[in-house]
Amino acid sequence: MNVSLQNIDKVSALLTVKLEKADYQEKVDKSLKTFRQKAQIPGFRKGMVPMSLVKKMYGKSVLAEEVNKVLSETVYKYIQDNKVNILGEPLPNEDKQKEIDFDTMEEFEFLFDIALAPEFKAEAAAKDVVDYYEIEVTDEMVDNQVKAYTQRNGKYDKADAYEDNDMLKGLLAELDENGNTKEGGIQVEGAVMMPSYMKNDEQKAIFAGAKVNDVLVFNPHTAWDGNAAELASLLKIEKEAATEMKSNFSYQIEEITRFVPGDLNQEIFDQVFGKDTVKSEEEFRAKVKEVVAKQFVADSDYKFLIDARKMLMEKVGKLEFPDALLKRIMRLNNPDKDEKFVEDNYDKSIEELTWHLIKEQLVKANDIKVEQDDIAEMAKEATRAQFAQYGMMSVPEEIIENYSKEMLKKKESVEGLVNRVVEAKLAAALKTQVKLNNKAVSAEEFNKMFE
Repeated sequence: MNVSLQNIDKVSALLTVKLEKADYQEKVDKSLKTFRQKAQIPGFRKGMVPMSLVKKMYGKSVLAEEVNKVLSETVYKYIQDNKVNILGEPLPNEDKQKEIDFDTMEEFEFLFDIALAPEFKAEAAAKDVVDYYEIEVTDEMVDNQVKAYTQRNGKYDKADAYEDNDMLKGLLAELDENGNTKEGGIQVEGAVMMPSYMKNDEQKAIFAGAKVNDVLVFNPHTAWDGNAAELASLLKIEKEAATEMKSNFSYQIEEITRFVPGDLNQEIFDQVFGKDTVKSEEEFRAKVKEVVAKQFVADSDYKFLIDARKMLMEKVGKLEFPDALLKRIMRLNNPDKDEKFVEDNYDKSIEELTWHLIKEQLVKANDIKVEQDDIAEMAKEATRAQFAQYGMMSVPEEIIENYSKEMLKKKESVEGLVNRVVEAKLAAALKTQVKLNNKAVSAEEFNKMFE
């Protein structure tokens, strides 16, 4: 066996592997013996088929399979042992590779085109300036979050007169052209409506100040701007019929229900942050502000890493790549795409590859490692963030644990979590190595940066 690597240029090479009979024959013989033991051929007992017949029937395919196995192991061992920094997979050479004939040949020579990663140095320094956006937590944000908590503990009370956002329940009846209840017309008992959701302001105004037992006349088609789904739901008819229903209806109010938010008290304090963690509204609001600010840190770090990436890529500059080889790899990885797809997407893929190589260097330079505990903790953080979106800040650890374990069962989820751990650790490292240009911005200003 002989393996050699010939550099064609700085970013491509030709790998040559020569295999002799001694390199693969033992494996071929062993594989043929296994075939003989299992072969069931008419006229022979199992395991008693003559080896000459086994070789005749299976020899060529076994030889090809074992040679390919040895070849694959040899190529990847050479790359690993010699620390060859390759991009993608070795590709069979299309110009110099001689035809392989497993019927007549005992010695084989295989040639592979290798795409090499460009050599460069990526590093962050104290003179590098990167913007870091600190998102301001406003009183309005705190108010909205506090309101969400109180609404979770709210209740529905009966009311005497209608106000915006109240819910009505009553008898809905279709009227004829003279304003009388239409014989055989639509009637819905216990019809529930929220006039504040009507599209037409004039129709909405009909219900202002209405009281229990009042009978009001309105036009559902006009009120909801002919929305078939809304009308079908209210009138209990099919969507097709709803679009044609333009009659006026009477509505006798039987019940008015109003949502009343819960009081901001110790019960809510304990539900959100745990028993006796906070004991006053002032402490509660301060704690809520901390939580909102903490949620923004991940967003700030994400933007920082985008800006740090831009800075580092500019420092590294345009790298040389084996374009023809990489385009060939791209075509092979996308067999259902045409040449135009490769041409249209190649530059973007090179940009992503450049960042990937830079990130690899930085991760190694900063000795960033991803442990199983890191992945598990990131899964918990992701789970807490999901619950936090619904205002649930003090979810029992047991529930967090169970949800995160389910997340870890999915391969795609784990890959995403590993990447998040790497980027979180890399952002933390880079923030200590560059000069941060801290900028306070509103949430609106921050979000506009991604438009």
